[in-house]
Amino acid sequence: MYVILGGLMRMKEAFRKLIEKAQPAFGFLTNRKAKKGASITYQVVWNLLLLIMITVILGGAFAGAAGAGYFASLVKDEPIRSYENMKKDIYNYEETSQLYFADDVYLGKVRTDLEREEVKLDNVSEYVKDAVIATEDEYFYEHDGVVPKAIMRALFQEVTNSSTQSGGSTLTQQLIKNQILTNEVSFDRKAKEILLALRLERFFEKDEILEAYLNVSTFGRNAEGRNVAGVQSAAQGLFGVDAKDLNLPQSAFIAGLPQSPFGYTPFMQGGGLKDEESLQPGISRMNTVLKRMYDDERISQDEYNKALDYDIVGDFRKPKNDDALENYPYLTNEIQERAKELLAGILAEQDGYEEKDLTGELAEEYKTLADRAIRQNGYRIHSTVDKKIYDAWQKVAKDYPYYGPAKAQMKIVDGKDQEVMEPVEVGAMLIENNTGKIISFVGGRGKNVSINPEVNHATGTIRPNGSTMKPLLVYGPAFEMGKAQPGTILPDVPLYLNPGLGRPWPNNYTMTYNGLVSARYALEQSFNVPAAKLYKDIKDQRPTTYLEKMGFTSLTKDDHVNLAASLGALQKGVSVEENTNAYTTFVNNGKFIDAYIIEKITDKQGNLIYEHKKEEVDVFSPQTAYLTLDLMRGVINNGTATAIKSRLKFSADWAGKTGTGNQFEDAWFVASNPNVTAGIWTGYDTPKSLKASGNLSYSMRTNYLWADLVNAAYDVNPELMKPNSTFKRPDGIVSRSFCAISGLLPSEACSKAGLVDTDLFNAKFVPTQTDKSLGTGRLVRIGDMKYLALESTPEEFSEPGMVLDPDYIEQLFGIKANPSDLIPKKDRWSNVLVAANKMADNGKAPGAPGIKASGGSISWGKHPEGDVIGYRIYKDGKKVGIVKAGDSLSYKGGNGSYHVTAVDIAGKESSPSNVVELGKKEAAEKETAADKDKSKDKDVKKQDEDKKENETEEKPKDEEKPTPDKPEDVDKDKKEEDNNSPADNGEES
Repeated sequence: MYVILGGLMRMKEAFRKLIEKAQPAFGFLTNRKAKKGASITYQVVWNLLLLIMITVILGGAFAGAAGAGYFASLVKDEPIRSYENMKKDIYNYEETSQLYFADDVYLGKVRTDLEREEVKLDNVSEYVKDAVIATEDEYFYEHDGVVPKAIMRALFQEVTNSSTQSGGSTLTQQLIKNQILTNEVSFDRKAKEILLALRLERFFEKDEILEAYLNVSTFGRNAEGRNVAGVQSAAQGLFGVDAKDLNLPQSAFIAGLPQSPFGYTPFMQGGGLKDEESLQPGISRMNTVLKRMYDDERISQDEYNKALDYDIVGDFRKPKNDDALENYPYLTNEIQERAKELLAGILAEQDGYEEKDLTGELAEEYKTLADRAIRQNGYRIHSTVDKKIYDAWQKVAKDYPYYGPAKAQMKIVDGKDQEVMEPVEVGAMLIENNTGKIISFVGGRGKNVSINPEVNHATGTIRPNGSTMKPLLVYGPAFEMGKAQPGTILPDVPLYLNPGLGRPWPNNYTMTYNGLVSARYALEQSFNVPAAKLYKDIKDQRPTTYLEKMGFTSLTKDDHVNLAASLGALQKGVSVEENTNAYTTFVNNGKFIDAYIIEKITDKQGNLIYEHKKEEVDVFSPQTAYLTLDLMRGVINNGTATAIKSRLKFSADWAGKTGTGNQFEDAWFVASNPNVTAGIWTGYDTPKSLKASGNLSYSMRTNYLWADLVNAAYDVNPELMKPNSTFKRPDGIVSRSFCAISGLLPSEACSKAGLVDTDLFNAKFVPTQTDKSLGTGRLVRIGDMKYLALESTPEEFSEPGMVLDPDYIEQLFGIKANPSDLIPKKDRWSNVLVAANKMADNGKAPGAPGIKASGGSISWGKHPEGDVIGYRIYKDGKKVGIVKAGDSLSYKGGNGSYHVTAVDIAGKESSPSNVVELGKKEAAEKETAADKDKSKDKDVKKQDEDKKENETEEKPKDEEKPTPDKPEDVDKDKKEEDNNSPADNGEES
């Protein structure tokens, strides 16, 4: 108040002096009377002026106070923000995350509603900076966040509802509006905007504010029709160049977009350029920007004129197929899903949770947060997938001609049952053994073929894995426990391992049995019975824990107790990735290394968010791992997968296993070499039999596709696919001989029988006991049947042999089996007889046989009594030979009188047969030699004519044979398949 009064007094004195100085100019003011009148006038005028000034000052003060109070009331709830808080808010804008193949090869961007890529101001064209400032905020570098004149003008226009409005917001205010406040139109928001703008200018440099503005602003659509924000995404999206390379017209066009991004954008919502008429608003806006740049003296007259004449339409880029999800749907989705899981764990850990806590709603909450972070935070997500191999695999899967036929399946389409043709699908996986890197995979046959193209058959489909389970759940664990070794003998005979069925279970694919076989041979040929029997012997030690250590995540309670699990008949199943990954355990000396696809994740500044670290889980000993690999070598060299050897274009030390699901609904093949493991599955999405007519069996079709994929990877990277080394044999592996009957040390009898084999053993589990299953004896052979000879059996009808003790075998294997089923149908086993195989003696002498003579020989029929083991031939009363019961029942002799007797197992001989003569003819039957020759010639000629006539009439036409795509391959395949064990066509689970 004192200041105001002092000012008024000084103003009064100045006013008085002004009047006095003016008196000489006015003559009427020189006399006293006039002076007195002037003084009165002066007083009146001053008092009036003083009253006006006081009124104005007080009114202004009141208005200012009222305005300040109103402004304060508008911002009273706005918190006082620190520098850190404002920095976080200003730079908290969405940026599209980017995906990469291995070795930093760019894959594409995560699909979002808004594409944005951050750029530093130094990497933005000077034209862009000048265009934005000239258009949006010409006093940007002079003001402190707001321009009072502009604000007053905007307020006046708002109050008067002026139809022509000019913006009152600086770039700083626009940044505040976009990043901290909302787009709401109100005095409340405007007041907060002004306050925050002033505060922001205190904390940040002008270039920092400009950089943030250029990264925040939206710029319409790109050529593909996707929304873009940030000048870098705008430059790439509209013109296909980086922000630093934009020329003047391009810069002016982009700078004009923020006023009406979708009105001025040159591209349509679905992608592609607008028509000429629809492009004009954007071009007119560009010209306005250029004019403002010229008026602000930021460009010269010449630059301005050239820019106006520039053909900006010619610079708009054409749409390109660069959408990662469109080009690589399986891979893009897989990377995003795995990155989401990793980030969910990281975010939860930051909030104090442990991995075990992430279940139910909490897990879903953090997955949602992670998904949002991936779409907004501009991460760089690097994968392990080799682009060239991945591309090659997709081409092989797309072009492969031998999938087999599509089959009808009822599906609900638009709420109605409809029959669709369901194709054979495929899932495949390639993993680097010693790192766990997923090098490539095939998720399916793609959207143009697959019924469910969104399903990743390599990672997301779980199916029973058939006999590929046997090394993982049966032989590997049994070797580790010392319950079996490669030379262990297992019974392949009818067994009732599932008594509830009331019939033998399981069955082999061929529905036949092979007797006593080694573990090696049983796995090579994929016999089911030995595997199930061995699994039953170790099931109480819970071998399924080995599967859990090897990454199986879908096991159920039933899988842990179900004997059928040994054959891959899981209640749910396993993914191709998990099944393939488990096989790498054998190559890694028994250590499981979990497969992975995310190598690392960084933020947009390059800071490391996540990096994969290899962890090893001890599963098997190195000795067990090597022995199992060695068995699986035989699958490819001698067993059910020999077909692939002729299909591969390179050689390597491969070990693998085929597999078939129950009812032939799934076909598998997994194989490893020292560098990589490749696995494949084929089947229908809706399980149904893969069997179909054609030259190739379903298993051959699967194995050949596996080989084609491996060949394609070899073409890209031979060093990866064809290692110079072989599987390294660890210490503790020894070679030992054993008896092929029991697997024990060979006895003298076993050696004499020629039944000694040699195989590899873990030195800890070599056999220590000697076989006692064999004894010497004599046997009687009738065709394929062999019987023990009795003490009274004539030696002439028996032969020496080895006798197998079935009681010993029963005790050794813990089974009750038909003794005759134990002996394999192989040549070296021909002299082995089971002691229980005895022919029953009927207690009486055989009846006399009946014989006849013809053409210099005598012959007779099979004796009706079952205990007859042979026949004695007599000529003129003397024995001249014998014939065993299983041989041809005839005898060729010279002239004389012949009879025959039958001999039984007890040695009893029948009475003589009738007598026949050889070399003596009845006179009525005699013919001259000439007559006989003539008759014979006629008969031969007649037979030749009849034969020729029959061939002419009955010879069928050659059947038309279909020509395959690769006839040489199919012929080779057919031959291969014919030579293979029938188990190559699948194993029943």
